[in-house]
Amino acid sequence: MTHAASSHTTDVAIIGAGPTALFAAFECRMLRLDCILTDVLDSVGGQCAALYPEKPIYDIPAHPSITGGDLIAALEEQIAPFNVPRLLGSRVSHLEGEAGAFTLKNERGDTIHAKAIIIAAGAGAFGPNRPPLDGLDAYERSGAVQYYVKKRADFTGRRIVVAGGGDSALDWALSLSDIAEKVYLVHRRDRFRGAPETLAQIEAKITAGAIEKVVPYQLHGLKGESGQLTHVDLIAMDDTVRSLEADVLLPFYGLSTDLGPVAAWGLETQRSTIPVNPATMQTSLEGIFAIGDVAQYPGKMKLILQGFSEGAVAAHAAHHVAHPDKALRFEHSTSRGQPGTP
Repeated sequence: MTHAASSHTTDVAIIGAGPTALFAAFECRMLRLDCILTDVLDSVGGQCAALYPEKPIYDIPAHPSITGGDLIAALEEQIAPFNVPRLLGSRVSHLEGEAGAFTLKNERGDTIHAKAIIIAAGAGAFGPNRPPLDGLDAYERSGAVQYYVKKRADFTGRRIVVAGGGDSALDWALSLSDIAEKVYLVHRRDRFRGAPETLAQIEAKITAGAIEKVVPYQLHGLKGESGQLTHVDLIAMDDTVRSLEADVLLPFYGLSTDLGPVAAWGLETQRSTIPVNPATMQTSLEGIFAIGDVAQYPGKMKLILQGFSEGAVAAHAAHHVAHPDKALRFEHSTSRGQPGTP
């Protein structure tokens, strides 16, 4: 079916539809700014929904633990009264104009006329860093090699090799150790990058025998037939090879990121990030703001909760661009009242 290109006029165009973008939409609507969400993915949620919908997140205020999927559902519920329109499933590729009169187009042909832009594109176009292993494609197709855990229950009773030394590797080793037959945690050095509490839990699991730490080793090869994995081969610095019986390999080596067309819009960029003024979240171009993982400034922490704060700052700054002649008086939500369609 041929898609009929659409045209939209709004105060603020939000590029991205992850958690930071969803909260920015809430902040815009609380300030009576019209806005629209856009994303290359077919559904909202960004990395939370696409990469770790069942992974628990522990640093969201008022939630001792919440999964990525549940967080997105709660943010969707928060903006539901505003009926924020969205254009999903196509990447914004073209920008022209200036502050107060931007025109955006996506690859599908839809057009957005906006007075201000908030880029909340996360890490940009993201994808996993794949290990350089022979025959990897066949194991990826069968699901024997996966880079994201979308359904934890699928790993019940499996023999799992988790490779990596960062938060994702540690968190999933902990989570899956409760349901897997065996969990190996493989890293090239006997030192992991994680929160002190996470590292303490890992050590406790290792002591209890629920996780086997295999260091210092790197991935070396895969063995099996027709994409069904039977062994993961590892190699040490002295060329010692060890073979682990395994059904699944989960390599967590981070994401390769690319700003895509955004990098050609004339914005100042720095290694797949966009420098901003933290007082306003404005980029090097007037009327264009950046928040979340894509934004960079001194002291930046790539935390969802900081992205939420940045969304509020950007929304207030965008109001001055969208309505330069209208004074904006700060109001707490307790004064503003119950969210609803203004």
